[in-house]
Amino acid sequence: MDNRTVTFNMLQLEGVDLAPQFVYPVFFILLVTYILIMITNTGLIILIAVERSLHQPMYLLFCNLSFNDIMGNTNILPRIMMDLLSTEKYIGYVECVTQAFCSHIFASAAHAILMIMAFDRYVAICNPLRYSSIMTTSMVVKLSASAWAFSFFMVSILLGLTIRLTRCRSVIVNAYCDNASLFKLSCQDVSINNIYGLAYTALIAGLSLVITIGTYLKIFTICFVKKSKELNNKAIQTCCSHLVLYMIMLWSVFLSFIFHRIQMYSGYRKLMAILFHVVPANLNPVIYALQTKELKSKVKKILHSRVPNKSR
Repeated sequence: MDNRTVTFNMLQLEGVDLAPQFVYPVFFILLVTYILIMITNTGLIILIAVERSLHQPMYLLFCNLSFNDIMGNTNILPRIMMDLLSTEKYIGYVECVTQAFCSHIFASAAHAILMIMAFDRYVAICNPLRYSSIMTTSMVVKLSASAWAFSFFMVSILLGLTIRLTRCRSVIVNAYCDNASLFKLSCQDVSINNIYGLAYTALIAGLSLVITIGTYLKIFTICFVKKSKELNNKAIQTCCSHLVLYMIMLWSVFLSFIFHRIQMYSGYRKLMAILFHVVPANLNPVIYALQTKELKSKVKKILHSRVPNKSR
């Protein structure tokens, strides 16, 4: 099998290895998780769209993040849930490449959007008087468009280097399709793929790490120098939770990348890959939205307005 080119266009997914008694509980957990992701993130986008008072740059960034979470999880969770209930896990090659493309777009865009959000928080806390003139709606639209365009460009090259390879294997050694799993199907020299994949990961993760940590170090330095209680509370409220979530996402990417290269601990690698999609998508609406006074008040207003209607 390894010494001849595979001519058919169906691949077999390794999937998630579970004992029979855990299949339905895990399926139910993933289903509930996916429903929560869709409800919270879609609800956030709709709320921001219909409330004119929320048509501000910061909330446009929230919409970008929520859209990315919806796209990324819709790309993998329904397929993983379907495979849990299937004895044979097959996927078409074109579908597999599409899934890998969307998965890497999700990861790259998440880092890019978080970088913009870190810069937004830096300007809001360190230069509050200039915030409205710097972070205009036009500026946020340009930054958001640049983040998506950059992600599309980088991932197109990443997958373009992979689909040029001939295949001699047909088993995807992951719970879903990604670039590393795809180029492992080839018996050709994949040195270029490994080099670009490493450079791509280092650029995305390294750039986001430098910008995110750098901006927050400046924020904490200014808070320490000014010794303003109000400023400190604002920084703690908006920055600490962001950093915790960012570190979870960064470690998930790092561990998944390492496990792919050393070809060990496949179970942990699959878990990290799924958690990378699921955990931020569930926490983002809470961390970035409900900690914002304006959004929190709008949510409370909607909930309070519906309670009396039900009691009548």
